[in-house]
Amino acid sequence: MSEYQYYEFLAVDRPLTAAEQAEVRQLSTRARITATSFTNEYHWGNFRGDPRVMMRRYYDAHLYLANWGTHQIMLRLPRTLLSPKIAEQYGVDGHVGVTATPESVILDLISEDDSGEWVEGAEDSLSAIVGVRSELAAGDLRALYLAWLSAYGGWEWDEDAFGEDDEDEREPPVPAGLGSLTAPQRALADFLRVDPDLLAVAAQASPELPEAKEDPGALAAHIAGLPGGEKDRLLMLVGRDQAARAKMELLRGLRGDPDEGRVARPGRTVADLLDAAAELRMERRRQAEAQAAAREALRERQREAARQRHLDQLAKDPEAAWAEAGKLIGTKVPARYDEAVTLLADLRELARSDGQAGEFERRFAALREEHLRKPSLIARFDRAGLTA
Repeated sequence: MSEYQYYEFLAVDRPLTAAEQAEVRQLSTRARITATSFTNEYHWGNFRGDPRVMMRRYYDAHLYLANWGTHQIMLRLPRTLLSPKIAEQYGVDGHVGVTATPESVILDLISEDDSGEWVEGAEDSLSAIVGVRSELAAGDLRALYLAWLSAYGGWEWDEDAFGEDDEDEREPPVPAGLGSLTAPQRALADFLRVDPDLLAVAAQASPELPEAKEDPGALAAHIAGLPGGEKDRLLMLVGRDQAARAKMELLRGLRGDPDEGRVARPGRTVADLLDAAAELRMERRRQAEAQAAAREALRERQREAARQRHLDQLAKDPEAAWAEAGKLIGTKVPARYDEAVTLLADLRELARSDGQAGEFERRFAALREEHLRKPSLIARFDRAGLTA
């Protein structure tokens, strides 16, 4: 396959009307289009539409990937649910884009990897990732931090991704709960190729998530205190088939906006994070190597113990072993020759440990002389170092 591109769009808050579906159909005759989705793939050529325009007009989520290494996720949220000012704290040119319209905020999250390594099943990721949209709407900014982390994490495999000045760039506010990501956040981290070691380092500055408690009384009080015009607006959203958005806005009003000053101390620099991740990676490798060495040492001790038990058993009746070796050689079967050579090598080792090496050499020389006309056997003796 010389070229492959995959496009997928989802309408979450409101399904497309028949007229809107007809409009997007003009962009592709082969796309699979429903009231809530648009999917197409290309093995040659390019999509005629502009994903950014489609996101502004029709859709709430978009996934794009190409076999040259581009992974892209776009999410659209109402401005009432995600402040552009908050989102822009996590912006990184070319990787984490934030576009504000009068009604919406559109996030554009991109990961590039030109190594040629294809991620199996990446086309199926949007359904797993789209849940981060409602999490962002609820004030959970972990997805934005993951995108920021992915951007600078790309420096690990592309040294030209950023300039030296970017090393001193400080991280944005660190959300709570980076050490316990939700399933959609894990799917996003995988799709954006977030390095696990870099994430582990970043999570060290992330507090635990506060325990979420449902309080029907607080929700009822919040609804009762809403101005009449605000209640009418939320009901209008429900009437326009945007009940999911109405619910998110209602709950956001109850919970309030995310705390922009989430981290009291100055954020770590990009260099701090990358260096710490590299050290963590090296330490993990050192531990893995030490554990592998310990396992191998244990196996070696076990092999030595088994070997010693075998020699002890052989020492009980070495004459029987000599007789067995002669019997195996007498079969004139090459596979049996191998067994005989192994047995004779064991007898040599036993003789050396007992101070009887000379006696072994005498008996073996006689045995070898007896079978000089068996070249296959003699060759096996030579390979095993059994020489007269």
